[in-house]
Amino acid sequence: MIVLVALLATVGLGRTAQAATTERIVVNRFSGLAIDGYDPIGYFIDRVPVKGLPEFEAWQGGAVWRFHNEGNRADFLAHPEVYGPQFGGYDPVDVARGVTVAGNPLLWVIAGERLYLFDLEAHRDAFAAEPERFLPEANERWPALLDTLAQ
Repeated sequence: MIVLVALLATVGLGRTAQAATTERIVVNRFSGLAIDGYDPIGYFIDRVPVKGLPEFEAWQGGAVWRFHNEGNRADFLAHPEVYGPQFGGYDPVDVARGVTVAGNPLLWVIAGERLYLFDLEAHRDAFAAEPERFLPEANERWPALLDTLAQ
């Protein structure tokens, strides 16, 4: 029994440690969880951040994601490019300036059916008022920034 528990703990730690190696998606450096364990589908369905549950985890894009239920997990895995935070969870206002600053899962906007996370309330508010002001520059700069981030 002790060997089984130790083996399961090692497998779980390996998955979390592996998730923490990516910079392309904002992950919690202690847990390895993307968007601090919030369910990315919750932003779309519930219109609020909803904490995911450990029993509904998935590994995608170099990070561990949590979901509130199996349906949300399945939807995300079918379309991570739609439901995952854009720019890997980095603040799009900063990306437009050419820098990567991690977004906060509690500061968010859905624009054009995509999820964006922000570092500052002022960035969220400015983006929410005029996403078209920031998105062209952010989309143009993101590929070069992505190349600087570890896989």
